[in-house]
Amino acid sequence: MNQETKQSFLNLWHKYFADAELPMAFYYTNEETDEELVSAETANRCLIANLIRVRQGMPLRFNADSIGCGGGQRYCGFTYTLRENFEYFLSCGIPGKVEGERYKKSPELVKEVMSRWPKFQAPGKFIVFKRWDQLQESDRPEVVIFFAKPDVLAGLFTLASFDEVEADGVIAPFGAGCATIVQYPYLEKDSGRPRCVIGMFDISARPYVPAGTISFAAPMNKFIRMVENMEESFLITSSWGVIHRRMEKD
Repeated sequence: MNQETKQSFLNLWHKYFADAELPMAFYYTNEETDEELVSAETANRCLIANLIRVRQGMPLRFNADSIGCGGGQRYCGFTYTLRENFEYFLSCGIPGKVEGERYKKSPELVKEVMSRWPKFQAPGKFIVFKRWDQLQESDRPEVVIFFAKPDVLAGLFTLASFDEVEADGVIAPFGAGCATIVQYPYLEKDSGRPRCVIGMFDISARPYVPAGTISFAAPMNKFIRMVENMEESFLITSSWGVIHRRMEKD
């Protein structure tokens, strides 16, 4: 991670977003890095719950055995298999056997959704999450993730759209919380027009984020463009100044 780029964003973030929470970033690696390797035996089975520590400034490293949730393993690219009766788990359930989450209307609909789901294989044995200010020269972040309140989210959304012709420079696809911060934005980075992803609408994951908080994930190549655009965008206008002053009081 270029340290000038890192510091430039930190300066601009404080200038235009006051003391809003810093984002985190992740990357894949095959190396046994110094970050703490999470153990599924002692950690929460939900990846989003474990990322609370990263948001607080503790870098963490995960592998296929670190994540207790099958969905988390899948959307981080460590497996492509689904739990038995997944189509019932995500829909109506099976009385006395599987409790249904009722996120989709029917098992048949779930099967169709999953048949269209992109396949994703992790490009490394480990996925490392770090808060932005913790990134080192040797790190190669691939996606930047914000946990944002509405005013911050509005700023990020508008900044992401600043140099876009199309109206869908930011998308909000259906998926587990971990899918919207890992799989979707990671796959976007290799598209001809990388888009940002709003997420954390997953009812099962929401208890692990504060009320009034939504995720915003940007592929690194898109994020760099956003940072480069900050000082010529709406952020320098009096309109944003009204929002900024409200942030300072928050």
